[in-house]
Amino acid sequence: MDYASEVQTKLARVRTLMDAQGVDTLWLRTVSNVAWITGGVDTAVNHADTMGVASVVITPNSATVYTNTIEGPRLGTEDGIEARGFALRATPWEQPEPVDRGGALGVDAPLDGAKDLSRELKVLRSRLLPVEVERFRALGGACAGAMDAAIRRVRPGMSEWQIAAALAGETYARDVTPIVVLIATDERIHRYRHPLPTSKIMDCYAMLVLCGRRAGLVCSVTRLVHFGTLPPDIRAKMDACAEVDAAIIAASQPGVSLGALFKALQDAYARAGFADEWKLHHQGGTAGYGAREFIAVPGETEMLEPGMVCAWNPSITGVKSEDTILVLEEGGTPEILTAIDGWPVRAIAAGDQTIKRPLILEVL
Repeated sequence: MDYASEVQTKLARVRTLMDAQGVDTLWLRTVSNVAWITGGVDTAVNHADTMGVASVVITPNSATVYTNTIEGPRLGTEDGIEARGFALRATPWEQPEPVDRGGALGVDAPLDGAKDLSRELKVLRSRLLPVEVERFRALGGACAGAMDAAIRRVRPGMSEWQIAAALAGETYARDVTPIVVLIATDERIHRYRHPLPTSKIMDCYAMLVLCGRRAGLVCSVTRLVHFGTLPPDIRAKMDACAEVDAAIIAASQPGVSLGALFKALQDAYARAGFADEWKLHHQGGTAGYGAREFIAVPGETEMLEPGMVCAWNPSITGVKSEDTILVLEEGGTPEILTAIDGWPVRAIAAGDQTIKRPLILEVL
């Protein structure tokens, strides 16, 4: 599928949504939604912002990318906005963009006087086209390669910042933007679920977490490395965490709601002997143009379909298991998109499926 066909398919879905929601114009401003509707155009100059340097206005008969004279040349020449099926309007950078908001307006982020369709748009963009699934496979392989290369560079005596630099560098080297890089070493792995890197010097144990983005899609992957013999309590926790992860991956089947999957997670933690650990961190959910589109929580009605992607991240204090997976047809074993060749794994029986989950890399 070429970009123009991809965009027209998505515009048709959006216009059906607009009609159902009674809006005449839809204004997409977030980086995630602009990337989705345009077939992967990156408008995140500042990765700390959810709003990018361009927006998209869609009506029943038109689709226009609005930006300024700073961004217009790149979007037009390198990203081929017009060839993808959009008109391009670039206004002087010092002036407000004259976006036409005529009629009932729908938006993808709260705006006074407009109808917030952010949830509905997440539902749409979570239903990936075949071309997006192939992009996800390529992205998963790149993120796995970056993680593998970086974690094998880790050595005792490195600071967490140095480890983060290695992971970010290996990610950029594979044409992927590292939008989340979390690093913890030694006791910090036991203390924090979201460990931003610090100047702490590693003794023997490190956890590396990556969310990498390419063409708007986001893959998540975590791995751990230990120098010297792994303590028995950490080994036991990793085995338990792997069992929880295998259970939720096996349960990631078409027609199952995220609310039901949350219950499956609770049950898996209890069977593993760590009934309350799920309370210390969210467990993941569907992925796509966000690291998580919908989180698995009680009562969440979003249901899985073939071709959707999930990123589960069960954790037990001191260990974590995380990969990005592709949901297949009913009864199929989900495909691990971020599997690392040669990594130590444990094959775990989960119902009638066998799921390979990563263990901690021991360097003796």
